[in-house]
Amino acid sequence: MEKAAHPRSASRPPAARRRSVPPRIAAALGTLGTLLALMLAGAAPASAHATLDSTDPSQNSVVATAPPAVTLTFSEAVSLSSDSVRVLDPAGKAVDTGNPAHADGKGNTARVGLSSGLANGTYTVAWRAVSEDSHPVGGAFTFSIGAPSDTSVSTTALQGAKADGLVAALYGTGRTVAYAAFALLAGVAAFVLVCWPAGAARRPVQRLLMTGWTALLASTVAVLMLRGPYERGSGVGQALDLSLVRATLDERIGTALAARLLLLAAAGIFLSLLVGQLGQPPKPVATAGPGSASDTDADAEPHDDDTEAAELHELEQRAAARPQREARIGLGVAGLVLAVALSATWVGADHASVGIQVWLALPFGILHLIAMALWLGGLASLLVALREGVGAEVVDRFSRIAFGSVAVLAVTGVYQSWRGLGSWSALTGTEYGKLLLVKTGCVVVMLGVAWISRSWLARLRSAPAEAAEVERAEVPEPVGAVAHGEDPVRRAQLERQRAAARTAGRERGLTPTRAGLRRSVLVEALVAVAVLVVTTMLTNSPPGRVAGEVKAAGNAAPAAAGSAPAPQTEPGRTVELKLPYDTKGRTPNAKGTATVTLNPARTGPNEVKLALDGADGKPVDVPEVQLAFTLPDRDLGPLPVALTAEGTGRWSGTTQLPLAGTWVVSVQIRSSDIDQTTPTQQFKIG
Repeated sequence: MEKAAHPRSASRPPAARRRSVPPRIAAALGTLGTLLALMLAGAAPASAHATLDSTDPSQNSVVATAPPAVTLTFSEAVSLSSDSVRVLDPAGKAVDTGNPAHADGKGNTARVGLSSGLANGTYTVAWRAVSEDSHPVGGAFTFSIGAPSDTSVSTTALQGAKADGLVAALYGTGRTVAYAAFALLAGVAAFVLVCWPAGAARRPVQRLLMTGWTALLASTVAVLMLRGPYERGSGVGQALDLSLVRATLDERIGTALAARLLLLAAAGIFLSLLVGQLGQPPKPVATAGPGSASDTDADAEPHDDDTEAAELHELEQRAAARPQREARIGLGVAGLVLAVALSATWVGADHASVGIQVWLALPFGILHLIAMALWLGGLASLLVALREGVGAEVVDRFSRIAFGSVAVLAVTGVYQSWRGLGSWSALTGTEYGKLLLVKTGCVVVMLGVAWISRSWLARLRSAPAEAAEVERAEVPEPVGAVAHGEDPVRRAQLERQRAAARTAGRERGLTPTRAGLRRSVLVEALVAVAVLVVTTMLTNSPPGRVAGEVKAAGNAAPAAAGSAPAPQTEPGRTVELKLPYDTKGRTPNAKGTATVTLNPARTGPNEVKLALDGADGKPVDVPEVQLAFTLPDRDLGPLPVALTAEGTGRWSGTTQLPLAGTWVVSVQIRSSDIDQTTPTQQFKIG
């Protein structure tokens, strides 16, 4: 029996439907765009990666006697390893006692003891930690005992925040596979429960479910093993170090990965129930035989008995379908709980778990992941379903689910973009913003292809012969001796016949319209793979809100590489460096010149003065200004300067420049809540 198209879809001609949708889409996009603009316009600074707030001894300070320990205080809780904080003397020799710990049990601190009998001179502190959102951060600073001195610290002695290249690639691949596997597992299960219950009995669908479960299990184990080397910057050979695995399990991300493994055990039971309950054919409804009493009564009272028989048959059908309906409801509730719990293992250990509005970011992150899985995993299921010859009714159901998923993705995506970016300039000025633009472009392409798929679906609905589900071709099972495998030649022949029958059934299902729909869905699924890759890169990148603060000085060297040659300073003389700036804002302080004065402009301690003048040459004040020095050739810095205000647009401080070479001064200027820039300039010391 052919399945009719959806009644509301059939009530209007295709042309009318096509005219009514674009205004709705335009209105939705306009609303989302306005919401994003308002949220970005009202954004306020916030933290998401750990930043170094203070140190003891203070950065660039000179202390009279050697301190017993070095203490670092961060903006949020951090995880430490045995070499998270290293202290090097002027000759580059380690003078710390190792095994840093949290000071007084405070999670946002790191303290390491120092050896006794330290001589006077300038000491370099190199640190590396894992922020609360699971990303490695690092840096370096100096302090002096007694009096400053020259120092020679090798590049390899200073720790950066980058992992080993191979480990980082494998770790990123594992996270990408995990996202894709979750989308496949959750999306296919939802497709079977809501759109196509009979699909649970099809081998291709069962293979999709098992592939998603197996891939998620394997990728979770891989990420757990690689996490230790990824945090510490060591090689892939350390992946089997059980001490690193134990250390990872003590962290938030390790707890999340362990919870995911336990949930996957429950998911395996869920899949067995899903296939076992929905994969069974429905029980046939008994019908009355020709010699039954109902036939005799029907001769006497045909109209009444026909009505009663129809009602009885309908009741029997409902009773026969009730077990499967109840099973679908129960499995649906269990599947939703599992999907939410699995999503939380990502969201609870990523950007959403720290920063502003965590109470809202966590549920929005879970909704975003589940909507992604429903859409992308459903596409994979739809590809298989079309090949198996499903009717237009199944495609219609998924179309409505996909539309709802896209709506949820749009709302949660706008919020996550605002929370992660904080300003329009971060869209193009940070790695996070650029990746977000790439992801948005891929999603727009997917929506365009989905619109093409919708037109193919409209054609499928308009042709009742093609809209009906294609019946599966059955091949009789072998009997007798063949059934027991006593004739291998005959058995092989029957297997070929079965394969030919299955292929013929699929070819009957792939009419030109169905084939066109399947091609467009395939393109949509391929673009979805790119979306998953970019999503993984986004989760590994610092949000745009703090990327400038964390990396401004570190990126100063590349920015200044193409500028004019660095001026040569003369030791003992004051050097004045002028850095024009423009934050692109509309306030009077948004454009002007930053003047950095350095005295005596030689290795060792230097007095620093900073002056900000507007375009009219008058002093201007700004909400925030930061000054730092970096020596790129020796991988030293950024060395921030603690500035003291001395009036409108005037600050002073001191810094230690321990080595001769081409230094880079960077001035991060924020003229409003959302407008900032970081001008840089090179200069030579020695």
